[in-house]
Amino acid sequence: MASESVKVVVRCRPMNQRERELNCQPVVTVDSARGQCFLQNPGAADEPPKQFTFDGAYYVDHFTEQIYNEIAYPLVEGVTEGYNGTIFAYGQTGSGKSFTMQGLPDPPSQRGIIPRAFEHVFESVQCAENTKFLVRASYLEIYNEDVRDLLGADTKQKLELKEHPEKGVYVKGLSMHTVHNVAQCERVMEAGWKNRSVGYTLMNKDSSRSHSIFTISIEIYAVDERGKDHLRAGKLNLVDLAGSERQSKTGATGERLKEATKINLSLSALGNVISALVDGRCKHIPYRDSKLTRLLQDSLGGNTKTLMVACLSPADNNYDETLSTLRYANRAKSIKNKPRINEDPKDALLREYQEEIKKLKAILAQQMGPSNLSALLSSQVPLNPVQSEEKLAPPSALQSDTEAEKQLIREEYEERLARLRADYEAEQESRARLEKDITAMRNSYDVKVSTLEENLRKETGGRPARSTSCTPGSVLVTPHGSPARQLPQLPASCPRL
Repeated sequence: MASESVKVVVRCRPMNQRERELNCQPVVTVDSARGQCFLQNPGAADEPPKQFTFDGAYYVDHFTEQIYNEIAYPLVEGVTEGYNGTIFAYGQTGSGKSFTMQGLPDPPSQRGIIPRAFEHVFESVQCAENTKFLVRASYLEIYNEDVRDLLGADTKQKLELKEHPEKGVYVKGLSMHTVHNVAQCERVMEAGWKNRSVGYTLMNKDSSRSHSIFTISIEIYAVDERGKDHLRAGKLNLVDLAGSERQSKTGATGERLKEATKINLSLSALGNVISALVDGRCKHIPYRDSKLTRLLQDSLGGNTKTLMVACLSPADNNYDETLSTLRYANRAKSIKNKPRINEDPKDALLREYQEEIKKLKAILAQQMGPSNLSALLSSQVPLNPVQSEEKLAPPSALQSDTEAEKQLIREEYEERLARLRADYEAEQESRARLEKDITAMRNSYDVKVSTLEENLRKETGGRPARSTSCTPGSVLVTPHGSPARQLPQLPASCPRL
């Protein structure tokens, strides 16, 4: 299984009003072309600035739109193909994490990563052919080390973390909400945002007092050119971490101080997990030290494509916190994840066999030539052709070595092809069971759709649902579109939500 590193970018915000009133000087500079960030120690002006290199570096004049298109776009695209993805912002309180993740509705270039991801997902849904999607959303927060459902009937209820052999760590009782378009996604997020724990500090008047995770889950049902059904599932975690903070700067007391203590402890646990993953000698990864690290377990060293956005303040009075964030981010980029498409194991095995056959054919074609390979595979020539001695010219040493090498390749090909044939024969024996499982899955989806339609009829007072027509690329969910561009409609015979 191929591994890939966690992607890490840094973003430096402009000076805020408080820093300007304190006459702070900028100590952060950025070379965006090289992805480098430089930090000058204000107490040692003669020393060269500390230098860090990341997958991307963005300064005060860069918009969130550029960050998304250059870094986040490939990750979200992978989620629509069946991978897991996680994007999270890290930094001290007031460094611009929530701005990066949520953004502003106007100007459009400063809309955050989360609303852009919504649009991206539903645009991919609209463009897909012979594919149907089921998109659901959930929203939780970790407040004082308690997990709470921001979309549940009781947002103060504490939920438990559980672990499953296949789906990993999950939140028991977390509500999932089916969404049909971008507008519904945004309404779900806004409803949860209103229930988040925020509070005033000297560093930030609307400081996040909890870590929040908005998750988009996608189930993908596709039919290939042979008419075979395939199921995949992707999951996108959009994480807005609370900021690390110092009591001397935030002026936190009482409940705010308790919140800050819990926030710093969980971020410290996250740092310990990152350090343990980077240290190849460490045999134990302390995921269980906090609820945050348990929920991010698959995103750090597991089956997920992960992007970290480290947010910085440019002011000299935040030098220590900025240096800590840069070191934190620099360690994180060394983490290796092993993302894979979440699909039926039989589909994964079949694709692996097909890829192996392609590789073997390519090796033989390179050694023997395409025409000889075609004859070999069609059994028009034997693997070891026998020719009479009078037709053979005396071979040179080079020809003998070449023939011996070809013979080894042929033998390796035959051996591996025999193993593949045996595997295929064993697979055929379970074909009937596979078809039965697919039929059961279809029936299950039909029940889900029927239930949702019945609920919709009840909510609308029994008014008939809008009739629609089915076209290539029709989907279970309604993608986002403007009045000038609407989703093709589905007929009554098509399953719809």
